[in-house]
Amino acid sequence: MTHYAVPGEARPGHAILTSREPLRTALALAAAGVPVLPLRKNKRPFANCPACSGSACGDRPHMKTPGPCQCPAPCHAWAAATTNRAVIASAAWAAAWRSAGGVGYHPGGCGLTVVDLDNPAAVSWAQATLRATRTVPTTRGQHWIYRGVMQSANGVRPGVDIKSRMAYARWLGPGTGAMTTLPDTVRALVAREEATPRRAGVASSLPERGTWSRRVAHGCRHTEAYVNTGLRRGLDLVAACKESGAGSQAFGVARFLAAQHARCPGPCDLESVGRQIVAAAVAVGVPEPYARRAVANGFHTGLGRAA
Repeated sequence: MTHYAVPGEARPGHAILTSREPLRTALALAAAGVPVLPLRKNKRPFANCPACSGSACGDRPHMKTPGPCQCPAPCHAWAAATTNRAVIASAAWAAAWRSAGGVGYHPGGCGLTVVDLDNPAAVSWAQATLRATRTVPTTRGQHWIYRGVMQSANGVRPGVDIKSRMAYARWLGPGTGAMTTLPDTVRALVAREEATPRRAGVASSLPERGTWSRRVAHGCRHTEAYVNTGLRRGLDLVAACKESGAGSQAFGVARFLAAQHARCPGPCDLESVGRQIVAAAVAVGVPEPYARRAVANGFHTGLGRAA
């Protein structure tokens, strides 16, 4: 797959890439495999047309809730992004381009993740914490671009957003520096949810701590004793994070345990393992949705897949 940096690397000063005309920039990016969409002058996507307003059309087929939308206009924000030149230059998109203030692109659609650093403090944090990669200056901070796809999330820490799947980013130029592979430290930002003291009476549908059984995991190459020993140790690590860090610990435990099964023919019933890790995180105050996300990302990473 052709990636985001290719246009700038191939033609560092070419007029098409530095033009103020959004349509020309969009066509050049699309030719390099970057899905694009027009942005308004306020840096946001154009509003849905009346037929698509309120998801009445069923939304785009590749959104979270697949639907039948065939609208030719650039509706549905990031989901409208495309590399199809005929669509980008179509009459249905022409009005948007005439009033556009810039070009957006879908990072996940071209195999990328953008760490959006919104202020100097966030940039300083990234420089001290994250693996160096290609950077693009923004109005107030920087975009750090990594090869790899993950779940998007806003506010993962002060001044830091993650834009990859189901998100758009502004095209602000090719940037500088060598692009590197998405590190686990960035994935953990989305999985991470610091624990807070659990309020009395909070109900959960999650199961109590149990054991892993080969009855379901008949394709696993490990013994029950081996898996359950690792699982118990992992659950204890999560349970020990009573004040903070349980979300991050759940991610790490899930990643480690999944890696042990990466070469198994399967099935290994990681679902039951995951439910117990989530339950342990919830028990010390991590909101259930965040705990589930941390474990899912940990499993994907441990198994060597894109989250």
